[in-house]
Amino acid sequence: MTRGLIILNVVLLVLVGVLFYLHFSSKNNNGSNKVAGVKTEGAATPFRIAYFEMDSVTNNFAMVKDVKNELSRREQDMTNDLARMEKDLMNKAKEYQSQPLSQVESEVATNDMRERQRRYEMQKGKYDQEYQDLYMNKMVEVRTKIEEFLKEYNKEKTYTYIFSYEPGFIYYRDTMYNITADLIKGLNAKYPNKKK
Repeated sequence: MTRGLIILNVVLLVLVGVLFYLHFSSKNNNGSNKVAGVKTEGAATPFRIAYFEMDSVTNNFAMVKDVKNELSRREQDMTNDLARMEKDLMNKAKEYQSQPLSQVESEVATNDMRERQRRYEMQKGKYDQEYQDLYMNKMVEVRTKIEEFLKEYNKEKTYTYIFSYEPGFIYYRDTMYNITADLIKGLNAKYPNKKK
């Protein structure tokens, strides 16, 4: 996820540089280029950029809500299983501590506790990896749905670029080019909600 944001930041930085170049080089062409729908001489289509509010999509897209619920259920199941294992581990430790043990029995008990602790740690690591894999797969699914919808949506709208707005990355945006409502409406219409 972080790697994707870094790549997006680099792409956006390059695009801003291109826009600045086009804007300031247009002064030499007697103002024939426009910035807000940049149309250059000889270009067949206007250069148009739209954006959507990712927070709004996250809060209103039914698929994202379903993914959050699924991840929450899975995390709770894993937490419950680990809590059960930890409780069994503690109970066994109390059992060993409550009885007098010979040297051999003490060594056997110590080895048993180490093995139980090892199994617990392995299970915890396995669950952590499973959860991370599930999270990444679900985020890829959501991203794919958004990208597929935007490709279809853009056939009619013909934007050159469509960005997701992230606070702190874009400092100004004209709400005229905000397509968030269209995106949420379209995504929810295409998403087969399992609860219906």
